[in-house]
Amino acid sequence: MNRRYSSRKANQTGKLCVTLIVLAMIGVMSVQIVNLYKKDQQLIEQENILKEQKKEELARQKEIEDFEAYTQTQEFIEDTAKSKLGLVYRDEIIFKEK
Repeated sequence: MNRRYSSRKANQTGKLCVTLIVLAMIGVMSVQIVNLYKKDQQLIEQENILKEQKKEELARQKEIEDFEAYTQTQEFIEDTAKSKLGLVYRDEIIFKEK
């Protein structure tokens, strides 16, 4: 009878240990899942910010390309010569305010 009792007690102790280990693992995994969820939300937010920055930079790039094309035109050269150097065409009349 002693053998049965000690065997049952050892069996119950083993089951209790396994149960505690499983519960501990579930607890650790739950904490890790919550942490990963938070990190995922942060990365999604960061991705949205980066997408917005990309849109802004593409718009800026288009503006720069348009300005570059404008600087290659005769109109830009004339405007620059008039505004910075004060040059005019020979037959052009300029009126200045006093």
